[in-house]
Amino acid sequence: MKVCNFQLVGEELVNESNVPIIESNVNLVLTFSSKNHLQNPNTFNSIKSQFPNADIVLCSTAGEILQEKVLDNSIIVTALEFEKTTIVSSVVNIDDFKTTEGATIALAKKLQKENLQYILLISDGSKVNGSELINGLYKHIDRKVTITGGLAGDGSKFESTLVGLNNHAKEGQIVAIGFYGNSLVVNHGSQGGWDVFGLEKRVTKSDKNVLTEFEDQNALEIYKKYLGEESKNLPGSALLFPLSVLMPGSEKSVVRTILSIDEVNKTMTFAGDIPVGSQIRFMKANFDKITNAASFAAAFATDKIELPTYSLLISCVGRKLILGEKVNQEVEAVSKTYKNKTILSGFYSYGELSPFNEGGKCQLHNQTMTITSFYEK
Repeated sequence: MKVCNFQLVGEELVNESNVPIIESNVNLVLTFSSKNHLQNPNTFNSIKSQFPNADIVLCSTAGEILQEKVLDNSIIVTALEFEKTTIVSSVVNIDDFKTTEGATIALAKKLQKENLQYILLISDGSKVNGSELINGLYKHIDRKVTITGGLAGDGSKFESTLVGLNNHAKEGQIVAIGFYGNSLVVNHGSQGGWDVFGLEKRVTKSDKNVLTEFEDQNALEIYKKYLGEESKNLPGSALLFPLSVLMPGSEKSVVRTILSIDEVNKTMTFAGDIPVGSQIRFMKANFDKITNAASFAAAFATDKIELPTYSLLISCVGRKLILGEKVNQEVEAVSKTYKNKTILSGFYSYGELSPFNEGGKCQLHNQTMTITSFYEK
């Protein structure tokens, strides 16, 4: 397995890893970029001309990760050459289906099941319900298959996002990359680092990812009360105050971030489902814990035998806003955990997809650093 990071500057690819790579041997290219660059057709054309035999995935971001740096308004291109692993990619557009779950069921049917070891999922981040995204896949994919990935971003605007596969990026697209064979080793880790506060509350009225009431009271009004002065800055300030959600039948909580609020109907829409009966608590940022969480995620996403050749980092836009000018610290913490020997790239997202550290099925997370690491044995 060989990996090399590039930056696309104009129409020129600048090698950032000092790794010699034969472009025609590359079979997968991951492109993380601000939305405005992906709207330019020359971006895809330039990458395709350099890697003619690769599946090329494009994803808009809320910030790009390149080794130990976090960038904005850049184009990061990660070229991967798998020597013993087969790659099969597919794409659907949610606009062609009635629901997110329907779209991902169709996506799953496109993937060959035999010898499938891992799926990397890159999805639109503004139109897609992250919970339905996972549920649809599992209707046709064995739960033993590891799934990780993320929802595309649009800075802090939350207007629209772009994803593409072997063509120009578009709104509403969901890409699945299937990895086949027994030589690929994939590990994953996901950690938040936020503090919970306030009393636990039970969700008493919701519809999928739209929350109306907890404890038979209007959820939006209670949420505003807890936020105090910050409530004037909603929905943007919601990134700083996510919810910890323990769903019925679950042993571990997940984090949910508000995508939008409806002042007329007094509801809040989240990136993933919050079923009736869920127990929620409010959360707030803890700077030191957020930074340390990246190290914990990296430790879970490694192997006792060998350091990863490549690690894909997908972190939440809310973490980026909290960390501000010190955002590089969480990426540096990951690199340090890997003794500065692993090639890193990734992006800041509107939702992170990963199992819990202990394993099990994939979950939608918000406000986490999620890491997927790879090497071939």
